[in-house]
Amino acid sequence: MIIYQSTKEDFLKDVLVNDIEKIILDVYFKKTGKRVGLSEQNAWRKSMRYMRDVLHDEEIPALSGVSIEYQIPQTSKRIDFILTGQNDDGVDHAVLIELKQWSEGVGISGKDGVVTTSFYGGGDTPHPSYQAWSYAALMQGFNETVYEENIQLKPCAYLHNYIEDDVIKNDLYLDYLEKAPVFLEGDLEKEKLRAFIKQFVKHGDKSKIMYRIDNGRIKPSKSLADSLVKMLKGNQEFVMIDDQKVVYETAMALAKKSSVANKNILIVQGGPGTGKSVVAINLLVALTKLGFVSQYITKNSAPRAVYESMLTGTLRKTEITNLFSGSGSFINVEKNIFDALIVDEAHRLNEKSGMFKNQGENQIKEIIEASKFSIFFIDEDQKVTWHDIGEKEEIGKWATRGGVKVQTLKLESQFRCNGSNGYLAWLDDVLQISETANPVLELGGAGEEYLEWVNEITEGQIPADPMLDTSEYDFQIVDSPEKLREIIFEKNKEKNKARLVAGYCWDWVTKKNPHVNDIVIPEHNFAMKWNLASDGNLWILKKESVSEVGCIHTCQGLEMDYVGVIVGPDLIVRNGKIITDPSKRAKTDSSIKGYKKLSKENPRLAKKKTDLIIKNTYRTLATRGMKGCYVYFTDKETEEYFRGRIGRV
Repeated sequence: MIIYQSTKEDFLKDVLVNDIEKIILDVYFKKTGKRVGLSEQNAWRKSMRYMRDVLHDEEIPALSGVSIEYQIPQTSKRIDFILTGQNDDGVDHAVLIELKQWSEGVGISGKDGVVTTSFYGGGDTPHPSYQAWSYAALMQGFNETVYEENIQLKPCAYLHNYIEDDVIKNDLYLDYLEKAPVFLEGDLEKEKLRAFIKQFVKHGDKSKIMYRIDNGRIKPSKSLADSLVKMLKGNQEFVMIDDQKVVYETAMALAKKSSVANKNILIVQGGPGTGKSVVAINLLVALTKLGFVSQYITKNSAPRAVYESMLTGTLRKTEITNLFSGSGSFINVEKNIFDALIVDEAHRLNEKSGMFKNQGENQIKEIIEASKFSIFFIDEDQKVTWHDIGEKEEIGKWATRGGVKVQTLKLESQFRCNGSNGYLAWLDDVLQISETANPVLELGGAGEEYLEWVNEITEGQIPADPMLDTSEYDFQIVDSPEKLREIIFEKNKEKNKARLVAGYCWDWVTKKNPHVNDIVIPEHNFAMKWNLASDGNLWILKKESVSEVGCIHTCQGLEMDYVGVIVGPDLIVRNGKIITDPSKRAKTDSSIKGYKKLSKENPRLAKKKTDLIIKNTYRTLATRGMKGCYVYFTDKETEEYFRGRIGRV
């Protein structure tokens, strides 16, 4: 998505005669349905005037292309300014310019590609050259047009208010300065930026470079599980950007300085798709290569089983076992025997361990005691069972008791749900988890075309999947479970990365009788099995398992391209209010085991706790898809409520 697109000639006129920030703002609202704050509007106004001065050079072609606020596919990241054209050899070039309003308050952090700042709340932030280079790497990695058509990307950063010092161009950042030079305040720096541009853009953009990029095919998304083997062999499979880079470098620095006498904890908060698992696995690989005794830990066994499966045949069984562990494995281990423990999905940690929750004292305490450095990745809105205790306050409590220093960071960059922060905010609002500024989900204009495609599928035809303009994320509500199943079956043909999931509202009867079905919806003549028996935790990998339905226990912590969600009778809407009903959960589901007892002792607390668990379950299920989510509601009034919260741009 590009917010503003024109030629250099018309861009100069828009800055000089028209209010460029108003033009950008109007188009931004038209394309996204969202407003931006005054600070961002002011940044557009000031920075575009500086870019006008830079481009006011006859040697920069009048018909070179100007693109402003280009959103990198499958992310929430936007590139500030892009100038496109051809060099003397006729090769297409795109100069990517990261614009900064920085003027002072920047320091050297001592971490790779990271500086410290005193603004935006202070703290660490990526060096502008690293940021520009990483955005170019993302663009290269996601867009087939860029690499297939040999479009050359040339990143740089322009800090037009920043007076040169010994920080921004310090030799510590030389590697990234060479990949993406930085230009600062002053006429000489402005001339250097012009010279940089003129190296690559000698002629106007005759081939509509950004139009081709913006409308080009998107490369298949990298799966963390698929990339694990290559990562352990030393390949850089994921470029960490912005807050991911800060978290990674902070964790590496803490791990290196931690000791028995200087123990440290890093708590990383982040919602679905912010890259928690990507950073966690990258840390595991990097620390292992440094010879640190490290393990990747999850309460839920599904992610570990998938990663271990991908490594089978590459590493010895004992090596694989040494890399991954369950959260209940630290009851009787020697204190500080590990250099680093990396706890993913830490919100799922329990107090007691073992099948009957009767072993150990507290998993958080045991993990902290077992390691010199512990990092906990948490999203408290993904606590989905009665015994989940993973919270920032709980971790801090045990750290204080053990005399361990704690640092907290946040991950906010969005990579799942096609980078749509709006979709995630809408989910929180529509599920009445928290009130956000996104009461309506704005979809693109291809909804009718999509429904026609769905109808053709269910009538036995298999047409080509239409190229849909669904704004940022492909979200659809369907009116029958058969349609939902057919959509997922069709999507799964692409890369085996589409799955059906459901709320745990149907008993697992096939555990004792494999000849029957678990999820039966008679009015639609629909029947399927839970996946729990045949493939278990490897359900997300097995091609045949698309014919089975997953639940929260086998998909949390994992991702797929497309997810189909069956919302059961445990979540309904009456008169516009979400109502959760724990009695509609399956008898075989232990997620809310304990609510009946608490209901007698403290009904209000029991209701509050089960309410959040059920809502969080559907929030988690609906965010497993990187590209799209399709939903069927067993309750008609609930379906109508959700349909009423969808708009069309």
